[in-house]
Amino acid sequence: MSTEAGSAEIDVSQQGAKPPRVELPLVAILGRPNVGKSTLFNKIAGGRRAIVGDEPGITRDRLYARCEWQGHQFRLVDTGGIIPSDTDVIPANILRQVRAALDECTLILLVADARAGITPMDEELLDLARHSHKPVFVAANKVDTAKLESDALEFGLWGFDVFPISAEHGNGVGDLLDAVLATLPSAESGEPEEESGTINLAIIGRPNVGKSSLVNQLTGEDRVIVSAVPGTTRDAIDAEIEREGVRFRLVDTAGIRRKGKTDLVAEKISVVMARRSLERADVAILMIDGIEGPTALDATIGGYAHEAGTSLIIAVNKWDAVEKTPETSKQYERRIREMMKFADYAPVLFISAKSGQRTEKLLEAARHAQEGRNKRIPTAELNRFFERNLERPRATTTARNAARVLYITQAGVRPPTFVLFTTSRSPRSHMHFSYERYVENRLREEFEFFATPIRIKQRGKKGADTRRG
Repeated sequence: MSTEAGSAEIDVSQQGAKPPRVELPLVAILGRPNVGKSTLFNKIAGGRRAIVGDEPGITRDRLYARCEWQGHQFRLVDTGGIIPSDTDVIPANILRQVRAALDECTLILLVADARAGITPMDEELLDLARHSHKPVFVAANKVDTAKLESDALEFGLWGFDVFPISAEHGNGVGDLLDAVLATLPSAESGEPEEESGTINLAIIGRPNVGKSSLVNQLTGEDRVIVSAVPGTTRDAIDAEIEREGVRFRLVDTAGIRRKGKTDLVAEKISVVMARRSLERADVAILMIDGIEGPTALDATIGGYAHEAGTSLIIAVNKWDAVEKTPETSKQYERRIREMMKFADYAPVLFISAKSGQRTEKLLEAARHAQEGRNKRIPTAELNRFFERNLERPRATTTARNAARVLYITQAGVRPPTFVLFTTSRSPRSHMHFSYERYVENRLREEFEFFATPIRIKQRGKKGADTRRG
């Protein structure tokens, strides 16, 4: 199956007039808990975008992907497994998220368990789908044998086209997609959507520090569920916004806990997926609870972003609820710097996700950080930098294993990566780590590299190299 994971509604910033952007049709996956909605979502999207497990109700928010089948593109949204009559806080919020997805979708895939047959809860969801007045296809899932395929025909009583499938193995999914695309409006005309020019912005932090509130504030809607229950968000949820011609894809990751604190399988998987989200992010916003102050876990999470090479912005949230003096912000920043010495390049902003105080400044900083991580220094400027700062030998190696820098080149961007070519003939005579810090500091002074880590490599005469930063 040829599919491509991603998110929709993506624009490309270009000079001059922009071509019209194609609005891709949206397919919503609907179903009761544990019928295989997320498995089907992952199969169609071509990657593990949603958490899959045996615990019912793992998916809670709307999770989007841009997909391709037989050369045609469409969007897909995975909804939470809902119990319509449930009045608990999180299930009620899930129901609101599902209704929002049904309102905006073009077609509904109602997923049912062919092994279990029609259940009363399936009937309630069927009513929900019918009242949307959208085309409905029934995906009778978990059909792994010929007998189950005949059992799936029971769902034909609903009056919609039924497709026996196995989301886990992919059986029947191709026929389902053929029928879906035959029903969807064509999105082939106009300019195809592309992802270049969109800033992938991951929002990371401990549970209950306000990550989902920030997403909702920036999008201007209840895009993700906000609850006082820690760990409400489990999947990494994509939402897209545009400011002054720049598009941002916001990824609200699950709250990262200490390894010993993650008891449920779903929460353990969500930590792994949150770290995976950092790998595809350009910029990360590390949210810190302003009332509690910075913690060792905050520093650990910031370290994940640094290791991933993601640009980093630190946002101290709930600042409107903090009792302040003229020195409070300076004291907070000093504590953060002491705990995160590896991220001294990261700007610190004081915000309130709930009220919106200074949240737009985060997007300004993210745009500036994106420029920094993509900055490439022209060779002539880098040569002049070398002459001013690196040409003269410095006391960076022992006299027995003396080495000096011959020249410096920029090997890459995202993050900016530089190679120091030295006279070293063995790893023991590599320049000391403090010298790499010296080079990094001089690079930041002259070329800024706002909010982004810098990688420094060394390469001696024999070609051996090390990676730092």
